[in-house]
Amino acid sequence: MSQAEKKNSQLSEKGEDRRLSEKTLLRWRKRNSYYYKWLDGIYKFVVRPGSRVLHVGCDCGDLLAAVEPSYGVGIDADAGAIELARKRFAHLNFHVMDPHELQLDEKFDYVLICNSLGQWCDIQEVLDRVVPLTNPSTRIIITYYNHLWEGVLGIGSLLRIRKPNTYQNWLPAEDISNLLELSGFDVIRSSSFLMMPKRLPPLTAFCNYVLSLLPGFRYFNLVNLVIARPKPTPQRDEDLSVSVVVPCRNERGNIQDAITRIPKMGRETEIIFVDGNSTDGTVEEIERCIAEYPDRSISLIHQGAGVGKGDAVRKGFAAAKGNVLVVQDADLTAPPEDLPKFYRALRDGKGEYINGSRLVYPMEKQAMRSLNLLGNKFFSALFTWLLGQRFRDTLCGTKMISKKDYELIATNRSYFGEFDPFGDFDLIFGAVKQNLKVVEVPVAYRARTYGSTNISRFTHGWLLLKMSWIAFKKIKWLGRKR
Repeated sequence: MSQAEKKNSQLSEKGEDRRLSEKTLLRWRKRNSYYYKWLDGIYKFVVRPGSRVLHVGCDCGDLLAAVEPSYGVGIDADAGAIELARKRFAHLNFHVMDPHELQLDEKFDYVLICNSLGQWCDIQEVLDRVVPLTNPSTRIIITYYNHLWEGVLGIGSLLRIRKPNTYQNWLPAEDISNLLELSGFDVIRSSSFLMMPKRLPPLTAFCNYVLSLLPGFRYFNLVNLVIARPKPTPQRDEDLSVSVVVPCRNERGNIQDAITRIPKMGRETEIIFVDGNSTDGTVEEIERCIAEYPDRSISLIHQGAGVGKGDAVRKGFAAAKGNVLVVQDADLTAPPEDLPKFYRALRDGKGEYINGSRLVYPMEKQAMRSLNLLGNKFFSALFTWLLGQRFRDTLCGTKMISKKDYELIATNRSYFGEFDPFGDFDLIFGAVKQNLKVVEVPVAYRARTYGSTNISRFTHGWLLLKMSWIAFKKIKWLGRKR
């Protein structure tokens, strides 16, 4: 008998055993419904509905169905589980296939690996086989058990509280990241969830919505999450055009400096001023500069009835012709001369959302009031915790993103809603939700030379607290009823 025939025979025998226990397979999921609900919530947060999704090690197909793909493929070596998946989810595609022999002639937006990674004897071989199934925007979503839970879950299997596993390699996060790197993937971010996988009210809510989020305690969470992408290749300057959006209100004295100091980047650089109903002659100054600098591509948009910087940024981005979008504050406290650093980070594939940070280098005196500085540091720490990703400075006015990725954020904005008058958090929350690689570029923060700030410390501080609550509900409460 050939190796292929032996393999098929083994899979067939395995399938016969599992077909006898279809009810048992479903009973495990029902018995641990609270835990599986959390898993579904995690994946539904990171996977856009209507995407092309591959689930490697799909078991009975429940998770693949939960993320609502437009085209879903599940593979598993267990013939019995695949047969059950086909019966229950006829609109999806399932194949009996050993992950070590994964071979499909198609591309996917997401590749899901849920708790099966530790069951493979050669993880790198499986990840290597995933590579040809990806495109530059594909995301690899991995959840796996925290290795600190090995003893607890082993006891659970012995007591028949959870489905027994015949083999489980307990890997720390560092090993998972290293394997992804070896196979040509770039880790975007990691996080952890769920300290108590069984429902024991009110203890469960306290553990999963309070303790599991706190530094120190979260290292004991059961579920670890890693999101990765294929390592990008640098883009060429001739393929990139840049649109610099400058929201402004009463910034007449900064307009000409902005034009002369914004450097040319890529194949072409346009400057878009979005005026928020200025009363100091800002519009007239922009129109004068458009005539004075015919060699620069400069345009003016009137914000009209719109209110806030966020509305101005969205209008500027909508009018932009470039495939790279930049926000540059008109007060010039974050120097335009730093923009090439953002551009190089995006062009070279270091990140997909480039966020400025004013809190790295020493500031000029009077650049930021002490109370504002303390508030910025507080909210930076808060949003780093909320988003599961480091943000040294959430309110720096300089940000860069590709137009393609911004349109992805805009299309899926309804998840968080139209909540942000600043525009900063609309982009930050959207970048995290769409699993973009975020990198920070330090900028030198300078004092204003013209005009006064449009920020109200207490009014805007209250708005930031409200946005923090929105982020907490939408990002941290993944196991709640939907």
